Amino acid sequence: MEWFTDPNAWMGLVALIFLEIVLGIDNLVFIAILAEKLPAGRRQNHACMIGLICALLMRLVVLSLVSWAASLTKPLFSVFFFSFSIRDIIMITGGAFLLAKGTLELHERLEGVEDTYENDRTARAVFWQVIAQIIVLDAVFSIDSIITAVGMVQHIAVMIAAVIIAMSVMILASGSLMIFINQHPTIVILCLGFLMMIGFSLIVEGLGFHIPKGYLYAAIGFSILIEIFNQISRHKREKRMTKNDIRSRTAGVVLRLLRGKRGDETLSKTVEVITDQTAGADVFHPEEKKMIRSVLDLAERPVRSIMSPRHEVEWLDLSRSGRAICKDLQAIKHSWVVLARDTVDKFIGIAFIKDLLCDLAEGKNLDWHKSVRQPLVIHDDTNVLRMMEQFRYSPVQLAIVVDEHGSFAGIVTPADILEAITGDFLYQNKEAAMKGEGLIAQGHAD
Repeated sequence: MEWFTDPNAWMGLVALIFLEIVLGIDNLVFIAILAEKLPAGRRQNHACMIGLICALLMRLVVLSLVSWAASLTKPLFSVFFFSFSIRDIIMITGGAFLLAKGTLELHERLEGVEDTYENDRTARAVFWQVIAQIIVLDAVFSIDSIITAVGMVQHIAVMIAAVIIAMSVMILASGSLMIFINQHPTIVILCLGFLMMIGFSLIVEGLGFHIPKGYLYAAIGFSILIEIFNQISRHKREKRMTKNDIRSRTAGVVLRLLRGKRGDETLSKTVEVITDQTAGADVFHPEEKKMIRSVLDLAERPVRSIMSPRHEVEWLDLSRSGRAICKDLQAIKHSWVVLARDTVDKFIGIAFIKDLLCDLAEGKNLDWHKSVRQPLVIHDDTNVLRMMEQFRYSPVQLAIVVDEHGSFAGIVTPADILEAITGDFLYQNKEAAMKGEGLIAQGHAD
């Protein structure tokens, strides 16, 4: 324990702690990126903690074998002009792993591929796959870190103290780093670029070409500075947005999303800003949020989810006598009616009540041939947005819905679409009451 009174040992301890933290940040960032693939919450935190604890244990094990760690630099064999030691092989293997894994992760994020593990069994399997990758990564970084420590200080106790302190700092910072990475996707892309650069440098060093660490740290520092400017610009853009700006931009974003454009970088940035701003402010009333959600759900909703079902539809059986049809006509409460023979499955079309009543008022026989109109006929699996597009070109704003067998399933009108967005309307079917020479009907004025 004579190093307690040695100032050089204390200076070496401080320098080694700093260096171990710098070397460990790469380890921590990649652990956080791997853990992010897991379902959010406890699994991410557990993976991060297990990864850092494994990294600490590996470093302590290698430190306990200091003489073995020092011998890792002795050449084992040569190929042409290159001689390879155990350290070189580990560096090349680890660098190739970092380069390959970083490239795959970057490809997934640039292509928009998202892995979701909702099933518990799948999530559990992926959890241990991620842990295995983290352990391999820890082994690579541990060897490099401990060899650096052996070259810097002479006392094993100083090395152990520096490693424990540095890893403890990273364990404490892991939770904040996970939150930061989840909130800033651009940081992940930047870190993946760093890790690919580090992987390439490990391969080059394993081949015997020494790259001064200062060059790597200068490139990383400059990139971080650019990203800081980007985050400051984004923060100022968010501060300038008022509630009215957010409302108008949200409307614009929803319309652009409905147009189906893909690959719009400006749109994705706007969505991120709006999401962050609306999360902490009451920009929209609950009713407005519900309506926006309903609009965005229209493309996923089939027509059968908003139609008036078969048993609620009023129809006229044209195979009955004229007097019976007239009696049925008087009981109809809608402005239109479905015309059919024997059963509603044998529908002919629809007719407006006013056209049929005009014939009766003029003392004519009911001429349904003149009054019948052909509505849209759509399948019950058709989505609501496609049906809306068909309504735009149809002279009759009513559609008959049929099932897979061609049987009558129900009807849909633009009012049903409006109800799907805003919620059900309250229909009052109470008949007007006669009082003297007038009628009393329920209503209200706004």
